[in-house]
Amino acid sequence: MISTTDQSYLNQLNDTQRQAAVANDGPCLVVAGPGSGKTRVLTYRIAHLLQSGVKPWEILSLTFTNKAAREMKSRISKVVGSSANDVWAGTFHSIFAKILRIEAEKIGYPSNFTIYDTDDSKSLIRSIIKDMNLNKDHYAVNSVYSRISSAKSNLIPPALYLKDADLMSQDRKQKRPYMGELYKQYMNRCKKAGAMDFDDLLYRFYELLHKNPDGVREKYQNKFKYVLVDEFQDTNHLQYEIVRKLVIYPNSSHNITVVGDDAQSIYAFRGATIQNILDFETDFKNKGIKVFKLEQNYRSTNHIVKAANEVISFNKKQIKKTIRSEKGEGAQIKVIRTVTDNEEGKRVVDIIQEQKNRSHLHNSDIAILYRTNSQSRIFEEYLRRAGINYKVFGGLSFYQRKEIKDLVGYFRLIVNPKDEEALRRVINYPRRAIGNSTMDKISDMAKSMDSSLWDAIPFAPLAGKARRSVDGFVDMINKLRKQLDVVDAYELATKVVHTVGIQDELKKDTSIEGLSRMENASALMDAIKEFVDSVDDTAEETADVSLTSYIQNISLLTDQDSSADSDNYVTLMSVHSAKGLEFPSVMVVGMEENLFPSFMSSDSADAVDEERRLFYVAITRAESFLTLSYASSRYKFGQMRYNEPSRFLSEIDKSHLDMEMSSFNSGSSMSKFSQSKPSAPSNSGVKGYFKKPATSQLKVDLSNFKASPPAAIMVGQKVLHQKFGTGKVLSIDGGRDKRVATIFFQDVENPQKRLMLNFAKLQILN
Repeated sequence: MISTTDQSYLNQLNDTQRQAAVANDGPCLVVAGPGSGKTRVLTYRIAHLLQSGVKPWEILSLTFTNKAAREMKSRISKVVGSSANDVWAGTFHSIFAKILRIEAEKIGYPSNFTIYDTDDSKSLIRSIIKDMNLNKDHYAVNSVYSRISSAKSNLIPPALYLKDADLMSQDRKQKRPYMGELYKQYMNRCKKAGAMDFDDLLYRFYELLHKNPDGVREKYQNKFKYVLVDEFQDTNHLQYEIVRKLVIYPNSSHNITVVGDDAQSIYAFRGATIQNILDFETDFKNKGIKVFKLEQNYRSTNHIVKAANEVISFNKKQIKKTIRSEKGEGAQIKVIRTVTDNEEGKRVVDIIQEQKNRSHLHNSDIAILYRTNSQSRIFEEYLRRAGINYKVFGGLSFYQRKEIKDLVGYFRLIVNPKDEEALRRVINYPRRAIGNSTMDKISDMAKSMDSSLWDAIPFAPLAGKARRSVDGFVDMINKLRKQLDVVDAYELATKVVHTVGIQDELKKDTSIEGLSRMENASALMDAIKEFVDSVDDTAEETADVSLTSYIQNISLLTDQDSSADSDNYVTLMSVHSAKGLEFPSVMVVGMEENLFPSFMSSDSADAVDEERRLFYVAITRAESFLTLSYASSRYKFGQMRYNEPSRFLSEIDKSHLDMEMSSFNSGSSMSKFSQSKPSAPSNSGVKGYFKKPATSQLKVDLSNFKASPPAAIMVGQKVLHQKFGTGKVLSIDGGRDKRVATIFFQDVENPQKRLMLNFAKLQILN
């Protein structure tokens, strides 16, 4: 172990980092910009506490991943030796579970309580829905699970939930008036079973501190003399309230250190709130708080850092700081404008090839980041064609996702009913009462006949409901098969989606994960539409746009290995998954309005701010090369949509940008779209290059404006929007509380808008 007088490790820190590391006592806020050495400061702060005589078991360090906790202990041990192992370092859940094992009996739980994983929790919810005889469509398991999780994270127990008029009103509108009672039963059933779910590990620990049986709160207040929280911007209301319970009490020294970056707060959808870090200084203002801003970026070049500063400056709610870099100017940020999303995929892969050849980058030096996982398909396809190894993180490769395999399974079965794997996959999805015993009988008959499962179905010894269900399935597939040579792949695929029930099944799940699955299914349909249009554009009499041809086409993609066995692969992931990572070269793709920022943020300033923070995270992952790309058009819901470039692009000064106008023409459907040359950028920035919606000239009389109920908005109606003026509703999609309308507004530059009805505030005019 290093002697207590040896503080040479502090020489590895810059002045601000060192000040933050040695400020032992009292509340401390470390605002750490991207690439500023946050982890090093937190590590050395704990090491310095130990070197100053603080006992390791008196230190509580809360992280968001066990990996981060292990890495922190490893780094500390290199400074102070084995005593680092006695520091209480871990995730909120793991640390509180450890304490609850000791104290659980004080709140009516056994010390050996079970921890329910997500599947356990959803299984219990499913059971309660059945016992209460509730409509499974209205009370979709994933949505109920998310609702209960949100209630706990906001410290709303069942009793308060049932008394909350707003919550009950929301539930009635979503046709689930018994949500509060369901929540109550779920909590009771968990407690009777001696079980806690993941949220309970926080919720019950707060309950333990709040009720304070046998002075347990004072016990842990005295035990943990120093509390440190990493990634504080990602904490939710419940986590912060627990921390406050531990450090705010009479005669407390308030030895709490939080480290984070408000500009990287991107998890509101998980319940995280940026207000925790924004309010922290005020909360401890009278407790002698020290604030340190780590503004030296050691990761990125100047063009990237300055662009990040400019973008985030547009957010109103923030802790002001100016990040700087000493790595030199570096390469300008390349901005790629393409005609279509298909062209975007090809151009991005071309740039990857150029960087590998000219800058000698390896595949592992490069990342493609996108707003939604459904965007990965096009880039996967072009990477495969180029023979470039890649790996998809934060989700499966596009064609390996369940919802995609289910749909493709139906397509395969329609093309070839003897496809046994496809038949087994889809015959009981969505559920149609065809269980394992029924399939066993069909399988036994196939063996005895030496035939395929499909051919054996009519002869299998089935009766009653099983026979009716199987015969109904066969009849449905046969009717769809008759369309194989009559309609094109997209038209038949659309019939399949509506006929087999997959669309209704996916719509039942209104959780974040459920919406993602809907997006993926929509992306597959867009790919089929693009396939049909591209083949049509060849103008050959023999052009084959059938579903059979499409299945053969994608089989060439899905049957290839992704070649990601080695460590040398291009990384594909969503921006959310990229947080905390860094790459020499980063491609941020799909930089379009209603994609990034997401259409779901269109009517909320706070939501747009979070999208901007997400973009800030994306661009600050890049060390030396940053590429931003967008397509003027892309398929969405089977239609070609024309897109405005993301507003975030216009927030970067043109001096940092190298703007490329792509003229790639593959001979596919993109060839029919002309490339208009944008106006030249102004000296002050790129606002002349990236056009924004023109709304200031609208003459809308809002004196009598009154928003209509979202549920009353229907296709074909004429509506009034406070910003876009008068429009006509062209289509509506999405389930229940996630309905999204496509509306044509005649008086704006880009007339077709997609608005989420719960937030759009539309007045029906007819």
